[in-house]
Amino acid sequence: MNLVAQTPACELPNSVAQTLVCEVPAHESQTEVCPTGILLGLKRRLTRERRRCKVGRAYDMALEIARVIPKGAEVLDVGCGNGFIAHHLSAILSTNVVGIDVMEKTEAPIAYRRYDREQFPVPDNSFDAVLLCYVLHHAQDAGLVLKEVRRVLRDGGLAIIYEDIPQSWWDKGVCLVHDFLWRRRTGPCTFRTDSEWCRQFSYCGFELVKNRALSRTRNITHLVARRTYAIRRAE
Repeated sequence: MNLVAQTPACELPNSVAQTLVCEVPAHESQTEVCPTGILLGLKRRLTRERRRCKVGRAYDMALEIARVIPKGAEVLDVGCGNGFIAHHLSAILSTNVVGIDVMEKTEAPIAYRRYDREQFPVPDNSFDAVLLCYVLHHAQDAGLVLKEVRRVLRDGGLAIIYEDIPQSWWDKGVCLVHDFLWRRRTGPCTFRTDSEWCRQFSYCGFELVKNRALSRTRNITHLVARRTYAIRRAE
């Protein structure tokens, strides 16, 4: 007798007799697009691109600064911010660039010391060069900062200064926006013209070694007239 042929279909278990669509997991039956995942991916990509631009701009500035500072010179970066200029310059000059600023720490691994806004945390006559890269307009007392620069510079040492200059109505507008964005963190910004900076340097006991205009387009996210100065203690 053929038992298999005589077995009623109704006696077979449901799992064998039929396939239930509802038992197929949704992630296996269809591909779903998650908007949250896309947004997180775009955010991560944007963060990476911003960091790449930030590090790249710092490297370009470090190369430019290295043209006027001899290799092995001891350098102080005042208002070092994220620390990437000091980090790159340390490698380029084969030296240990010290960075100071008002926050707790920097992003880049550098020799960092916190600044109390009054006195640089370094000894007198201890550096061959001092950097102030777009820093002086944030100072609530630029004269006090320059006095400290004069104190820590060795004889013949240079202070390298970069500044935004409100030269046209466009520049003044950009500086106004910059002041609005930074006012809560550093206090109100004070932007000066080229002639005003030159008078300030002279008043604080410095002589001008170099004064050069820079292109607005060197930073397309901050299109403003700029100048770089090299000053040293007047005899």
